[in-house]
Amino acid sequence: MFLTGRNIYQHLGSKHGDQRKKLIIWACSVSLILLVFIATISCLPTKVQGGKAKSLPSQTSITIVSRAIVSACKNTLYKETCMSSLTGTTSKTPKELFELSVQHAADLATSARSHAYNITILDQKTRTNLPTGVDDCSELLEDSVDRLSNVLDSTKGASPDDIQTWLSAALTNQETCLDSLKSVNSPLEKELMERAKNLSQSISNSLAMYVSMKGGETKKSVGGGGRRLLSDGFPDWVSTSDRKLLDAPIGEIRPHAVVAKDGSGTHGTIGEALLAASLAAGGGRTVIHVKAGTYSEGSIKIPKGQNIMLVGDGKGVTVITGHKSANSGYSTFSSATLGVSGDGFIARDISIVNSAGPSGEQAVALRVNSDKSVIYRCALDGYQDTLYTLSNRQFYRETDVYGTVDFIFGNSAAVFQSCNLIAKSRGDPNYVTAQGRSDPNQNTGISIQNCKISGGSNTYLGRPWKAYSRTVVMKSNLDGSINRAGWSQWSGSSGLNTLYYGEYMNTGPGASTSGRVGWGGYHPSLSVAEASKFTVANFISGTQWLPSTGIPFDAGL
Repeated sequence: MFLTGRNIYQHLGSKHGDQRKKLIIWACSVSLILLVFIATISCLPTKVQGGKAKSLPSQTSITIVSRAIVSACKNTLYKETCMSSLTGTTSKTPKELFELSVQHAADLATSARSHAYNITILDQKTRTNLPTGVDDCSELLEDSVDRLSNVLDSTKGASPDDIQTWLSAALTNQETCLDSLKSVNSPLEKELMERAKNLSQSISNSLAMYVSMKGGETKKSVGGGGRRLLSDGFPDWVSTSDRKLLDAPIGEIRPHAVVAKDGSGTHGTIGEALLAASLAAGGGRTVIHVKAGTYSEGSIKIPKGQNIMLVGDGKGVTVITGHKSANSGYSTFSSATLGVSGDGFIARDISIVNSAGPSGEQAVALRVNSDKSVIYRCALDGYQDTLYTLSNRQFYRETDVYGTVDFIFGNSAAVFQSCNLIAKSRGDPNYVTAQGRSDPNQNTGISIQNCKISGGSNTYLGRPWKAYSRTVVMKSNLDGSINRAGWSQWSGSSGLNTLYYGEYMNTGPGASTSGRVGWGGYHPSLSVAEASKFTVANFISGTQWLPSTGIPFDAGL
């Protein structure tokens, strides 16, 4: 089997060893850290400020702080790391301790980013033209630094969902970095791997602290609302101007740039148009019209800071294609024909293809780690790993996705509405999804709503890439190609009780839940309240940002 990229669980919440021994070790660790903490402060002399002696905190206040730290760390997955990162502080409130934890993670991310950059400088003389795992980590660490900074920046007016999303994305970045570093060669690369692991633990702790501080579930309350289709069908975070762009006929759009192979546009390639957009850097939405034609430009990247909308002339008419793959030396992350990091990205009426085929192994057509991104009336075509929904909040509408093995995978919070998910025929089983939620506090998962799932025989709705994998299929039509079991294992019994898979009011020959798997984490018949958690309104806070894009959407069930 050639699925080498994700055949071992790498989740942060793994439980190894005897539980009783873990509890004893944890208690001893906490006691030791507290003793060191109290002894350190007790031995310090008094401070002198302005000629007057100022006493250090009393033993009572030290005890209060110590208890506050223990309380803040009690629900984290890496308690000893959490305690040690907060030792020495005089902060007492959960909010202060949370912010201190995030700052600690941000410092680790900044240091790791510098280390990765230094490796790339040292390797310049010997490196090939292929991107390395260190290159992936450099880009991902840069994104993590930005996300963590956003969490700490009170001026941005972030919502609870924003904070949980950005922490979840920063954690996913480190998981992805570790995946790309699976074959390390030098001591410097091994050190980068250790830094990524330590950073993962720190971000996981911050995420757990935040969820606990907010009372567990930070999402909006479930219930009420029901089906709510906005007049133009798009979620709230889509601006009025973007809604008009998404709904307008191509002849009525006034783009900032036009890409045409026949010389009739402002640019001959998409890469040239994106470079011009980055140099202009006006701060607003940049609309690029990509005229009919097939554009083969290797890997196209839309970096952070670019607010880009790509508008094509239709599926199969405007085609962006590439063929990079794991078999040709690329990581899953770097194999993408189109990789999108810039927040607020929108694509409309375009086909994106990775033509590597069966021999290419992992070969991504579209990779998205853009927050509040929208893919509308597009076609995404590949074989294995077609669509990499890496991180953050994503919305797919009236889009066709073709593939065979794990052809929708990643760890974003992604909602698919009115899409066609089509498994290609082959001799072996097909897997529509492989969701990669690695931490129980991440607000991530895949929600498939009012879609059609069809194609080759012996197709499974999904399998758990990571231990807390989360996927739901709601009000969708499942054809006869769906295996009666519905869902497949990844590796033995790993994750079968910690995953969350659910179905709600599906139709078609493959919709019967009789004969489905009997795992502890599988829910064959979600209630209205349970299903409502995975709607646009509740799962991706879509009513806050999708309306501004102009894309039609259903807010509820």
